[in-house]
Amino acid sequence: MAEFPSKVSTRTSSPAQGAGASVSALRADLGFVRSSLGALMLLQLVLGLLVWALIADTPYHLYPAYGWVMFVAVFLWLVTVVFFILYLFQLHMKLYMVPWPLVLMIFNVGATVLYITAFITCSAAVELTALKGTRPYNQRAAASFFACLVMIAYGVSAFFSFQAWRGVGSNAATSQMAGGYA
Repeated sequence: MAEFPSKVSTRTSSPAQGAGASVSALRADLGFVRSSLGALMLLQLVLGLLVWALIADTPYHLYPAYGWVMFVAVFLWLVTVVFFILYLFQLHMKLYMVPWPLVLMIFNVGATVLYITAFITCSAAVELTALKGTRPYNQRAAASFFACLVMIAYGVSAFFSFQAWRGVGSNAATSQMAGGYA
């Protein structure tokens, strides 16, 4: 029986890797932007920005209802920006212990519910807070319209997130080929 050598090398990285080489450069995954999840997030960001920009340009602070609409629009816009950056730069892959499909589904369902309340609040307050034909009336009516569109976009995202969480319509091979997002 042959004996093992007294010293065994267990090196797993190349010698060219130094201390500075362990930090990888962030690269944007353009495949994510072309995916349905990425396209819906971009749509949510654009429409959400329109909602809170239209409301912010009126004297919304005089009416408590618009305070709620502003909170929902700005908060969800910021959280969507964070999720978009996480997925665009594939940072969610580094946090592998987080169940991302479940987190995204819960966020999208919650965002849909919050935008339903914001849409109803904004729509109900338009008539009461401005005269028809004036600038604030038109802006608040447009904000209500865009809030409805954002609500629908989050609802569609919730549906797709639910399917991704349940694994409907895909298997491990197609999920790997799609980069983890359909």
